[in-house]
Amino acid sequence: MLLKPQDILVLLKLAVRGNQDFSYAPLAAELGMSASEVHSAVQRAREAGLIAPDEVRPLTAPLLEFLVHGLRYVLPLKRGALGRGMPTAHAAAPLRDQIVFGDEPPPVWPDPKGTARGETCEPIYLSVVTAAKKDRKLYECLALVDALRGGRARERKLAETYLRQRFM
Repeated sequence: MLLKPQDILVLLKLAVRGNQDFSYAPLAAELGMSASEVHSAVQRAREAGLIAPDEVRPLTAPLLEFLVHGLRYVLPLKRGALGRGMPTAHAAAPLRDQIVFGDEPPPVWPDPKGTARGETCEPIYLSVVTAAKKDRKLYECLALVDALRGGRARERKLAETYLRQRFM
């Protein structure tokens, strides 16, 4: 069974939630997905060795290894035209204070109610913007993942460091 983009969204949400009680329906509502989509994502992630076999808890070391070393090859960041959106990658916290991007437009997820104008980037899953608006920690992790997917070497290294801090 292959991982799907929504599996990464579910895994990141589980990682930032910590040891909170788990239920599919509330998690699905927070992510803008159906409970069956979340259930299937958990099953695929478990088969891939990214979720513990006996509970719904991400295995942070394998997850981080996959995000850092594999995700940019499996789900590369696709850039598009200029547009309005929500900042991501090095244009969002925590990297925005570490990376200077000069005159180039910041990367943004397309969002008509977005706060920034920049180069649109396809989010890892269609409900990312909705989920990110509901959870600041998840938003930061998703932006860091985008830096891993499409950033330069320095951005990727910083993103890895920040994700490691959040997961451990």
